[in-house]
Amino acid sequence: MAPPRRRLVGLSTKMYFSLSKTRDFTSAFLEELKGADPRLLSSVDIFVIPDFLTITSTAAQLESAPVPVWVGAQDTHWEDAGAFTGEVSPCVLREAGVRIVEVGHAERRRIFGEDDAVTARKAAAVARNGMVPLVCIGERTRGGDVSVAIDECGAQVDAVMAGVREVDDDGVEVVLAYEPVWAIGASEPAGHEHVLAVVEGIRNLASVRNRRGSTRVVYGGSAGPGLYGKLSGGLDGLFLGRFGHDPKQFVKTILEVAEA
Repeated sequence: MAPPRRRLVGLSTKMYFSLSKTRDFTSAFLEELKGADPRLLSSVDIFVIPDFLTITSTAAQLESAPVPVWVGAQDTHWEDAGAFTGEVSPCVLREAGVRIVEVGHAERRRIFGEDDAVTARKAAAVARNGMVPLVCIGERTRGGDVSVAIDECGAQVDAVMAGVREVDDDGVEVVLAYEPVWAIGASEPAGHEHVLAVVEGIRNLASVRNRRGSTRVVYGGSAGPGLYGKLSGGLDGLFLGRFGHDPKQFVKTILEVAEA
């Protein structure tokens, strides 16, 4: 029998923070974290994804955390090196101490035209460089039809898993962040019954069920404190956006995930 999956919780600062705000947020977060029971914190993987310019400074700050905290990146290029002006190499991210890389976010897909094929190439590049791809998936239309949501998410997942499999599927971990596009930035998250039903469908996809590497599924899309208790039976954790930008609320959510 496979060992139980560790829970996972983290956040992205998107493009909301200045250099000083990222530094101040990380300092405040670490202070809040020091007040938590380290035995409880040891049961969950925690990550912080700042902007590119503050990755190295944030990684240095996080070294003083009472438990390991992963530093992440919000995107990457699919090639390790080359004439790609303005892009960021996954090799460089790895050298900078990055452990987890977000790819395929709805904003990348909508604003920058990144499709499933691009997302799959990026996920493969992350895995190839020894980091964990955090792949954002989600249906675009709010309708409550679970089968439609599973079909749309399934196509996104299948593409990514095929890309990762070309790299090495033996021990490669993938994290899927289920974020219904219509729930991102909304005042309320998607209904927990809908989320659990869609995630169950995702877990039952052949591309997920039959792979040898670990696959964790977290929920994003207006996620925050008080949510995980409703989702703990089917989700491995939470991926926070703006609701996690308050250090107290971020640590509160971490503890809720660890305790649930």
